[in-house]
Order: sequence, then C-alpha cells, then structure tokens
Amino acid sequence: MLNADDLIAIDFHTHAEEPCCGPRDDGYDDFQAGMAKYFKNPAGASGMLPSVQQTAEYFRERRIGAVIFPVDAERETGFRRYSNEEVAQIAAENDDILIPFASIDPAKGKAGAREARRLVKEFGVKGFKFHPTMQGFYPNERWAYPLYEAIADEGAIMLFHTGQTGVGSGMRGGMGMRLKYSNPVHVDDVAVDFPDTPIVLAHPSFPWTEEGLMVAQHKPNVYIDMSGWSPKYFPKIFVQYANTILRKKMLFGSDWPAITPDRWLKDFEALDIREEVRPLILKDNARRLLKI
Repeated sequence: MLNADDLIAIDFHTHAEEPCCGPRDDGYDDFQAGMAKYFKNPAGASGMLPSVQQTAEYFRERRIGAVIFPVDAERETGFRRYSNEEVAQIAAENDDILIPFASIDPAKGKAGAREARRLVKEFGVKGFKFHPTMQGFYPNERWAYPLYEAIADEGAIMLFHTGQTGVGSGMRGGMGMRLKYSNPVHVDDVAVDFPDTPIVLAHPSFPWTEEGLMVAQHKPNVYIDMSGWSPKYFPKIFVQYANTILRKKMLFGSDWPAITPDRWLKDFEALDIREEVRPLILKDNARRLLKI
C-alpha cells in the first residue's frame, strides 16, 4: 500500500492515454500528434506513449505518488475510452505508487451512476475526472447530476478540467472542441449543490484564472491542481494566491505524459513560492484531501 511518508510528492494529475480493446482508433494518432506539438512532448509525436505500468515504474523511481485516470470522451471524439476497470486493476497491482481515479461521460446517465458506484465499491476508485470540453457539457447542467450524486454518495472526489486545452489545439476546427464549457465558474454551482464533496479544478484555468481562484477561495470544498502548465508560465496572481490564502488548497500536478514531473518540479524550484508553502503544494494538501 502507498506510504505517503516515503514519498517526496503526490502528483494529482496523470493520464492513462491508450484506448482499450485493441489498436488505436482512426484519428487518434493525429490527435496525439497535435497534443505532442502543443506540449513539445516527443513521446506523443512518436506514438510511444507510456502504459499505466510504465507510468508506475517511472513514478516509483522518483518516489512520487500519482493520481491516474483515463478520459471518457467517446461521445464527442469517437475514440474508445480506456477501460476504467483496467486502469484500476493495474493501479491496484502498483498500489504503492498509483491512486486510481476513473472517468465517465455524464451523458451515460443512470448507467454511468451505477458504474461510478461499482468502481468505488469494487475497484477502490478514489475520484472521477471530468473534461467539459472533451465531453461537450457545462459542469452545472442538471442532466449531469445523477452521476455527481452517485460520486457524492460514495465519498469520492470530482476533478474538473478547466481553461484552455491542448486537445485539438491547431487542428482543423480545434477537433470540434469547444472551449466555452471549461470556464471554472460553471463548477461553482456544483460546489454549491454538493458542498460536502471535494472538488478539484485542474490547471490554472487560463484565460479564466481569476474565476478559478474566486471559486476555490469562496467554496470550502474546492481545490486547484497546478497541472498542465510549466510553473514558469503561471500568472502572477496565481502564484500570489498559492503563496497566501489558497496555500492549503493548491495541489502539485504535472499532466503526465504531456508534461513530465521532472520538468514541472525543475521549474517549480525556481518559482517564488515560500519555503513553508512548498511541502503543502507538493504533498501535504493532496495527502489530506486523499485521506492517506
């Protein structure tokens, strides 16, 4: 089992990228090549993205715990999702380092809610990743609430992508991705309606950074993971809040494999963060949130 005392950090945002059930779907290589160009990530461009097992080995070498999840965006992208069960099973085999989250498109309705309950009870899933832009919905749409209710009932965490995305960046029509869905202000309603459920806003929420900070400051159950950007590009106000009133709500996240923790942590060392705040961001806040 994971022993947080042995870790130097907990990465709250890592991806299980590959689809299940065989070879990649048509268009998936182009999608990953676009992501690789956006993040300057050679692994994606070469088509050699790491498996979940390889991810575990990489993080184990660095003594970094990793929250890992697939993204269920079948409806909007046409790409088959990576099986939640498979990701959770591999995480269980590497439970000294991997913390399983899952992903379910809210449009799956009651079937999705049943799946969420089963994943928590039978597979030990700790939280659920939502990507409003990839899944094509506003987080506060009421038809998504049956899934949220199941997650809340099971005591799991909700993690929402916010802000700009590398998905479809530079591709024709942005690969159909609509950025409007990922304004973090839409998560504010979810935080009101599920006040006892931990909610994490992924990324600095650009260009709605201040909206994200606003929601996290105002709602006790809302946190921010700092993934998806190299810390050297963080807006000044984002760093200011991380150093002060949100110091117990900021979480280290890389966005592996698009951004490696090696790169993120190197740039974080140069960031103007108070010494007493660094351990909160790197491990302590995540440990408290995950109850480990």
